[in-house]
Amino acid sequence: MTFPAPLSLKDALFLDFDGTLAPIQEDASKVVLPEGGGDLILELSKKLDGAVALISGRGLQDLSMRVPNAIWRYGNHGLFSAGPGETAQAPATFLADDFRRSLAALTVPLKGVELEEKGPVVAIHYRKAPDAETVLREHLPSLTAKFPNYNLQEGKCIFEIKPKDANKGECVRRVMDETPFKGRRPVMIGDDTTDEDAFRVVNNLGGLSIKVGEEKSIAQYRLPDVAAVHKYLKEFHDKHN
Repeated sequence: MTFPAPLSLKDALFLDFDGTLAPIQEDASKVVLPEGGGDLILELSKKLDGAVALISGRGLQDLSMRVPNAIWRYGNHGLFSAGPGETAQAPATFLADDFRRSLAALTVPLKGVELEEKGPVVAIHYRKAPDAETVLREHLPSLTAKFPNYNLQEGKCIFEIKPKDANKGECVRRVMDETPFKGRRPVMIGDDTTDEDAFRVVNNLGGLSIKVGEEKSIAQYRLPDVAAVHKYLKEFHDKHN
């Protein structure tokens, strides 16, 4: 495992939430930052002159309930954002009725599978029903193909159907042209397949990409788990304290 190079005071830090800053739980609604995690993120933001952003597949309101609102937050894979101190607004429901009915017809009979609407993004969770993975994998591609403006992406015990412009990489690319991120070296830390898009952009921009876990990745560096992420961030904080 290749451990990451140290962070710099001239970096722009992008962080995933689930599986990166907070341990994954069977019940996603119970996921919270470890003790002291919120304070650490706030301190990092101060040291980096505000250039710290959380980018999550969670809905923006959901994410904002779990992290300090003094931080930049990008929910729904970067589709919606809230700046420091801003209240996250709930996105409108974008799903067509026939799309919603088709998804319900597939998932409702599968006991333990949860269908979560996050504005225009839909998450199908099967962590509580691992046997349902085969059925979902067989039917979701053809179902999604009927709606050409959407992509199907797989994660850890989850399938997500999202608009084609819901992409963490495009979010990083866009944000890096804005204050206070512009002119800094981008650093992305994430654990799941949706973070690969951000890793690709960060690599192209000459930044640091850090994968949490051992799964295949295009990231340059690795950290083994959430605890190691917090240790890595705290070492940077303490060095510049």
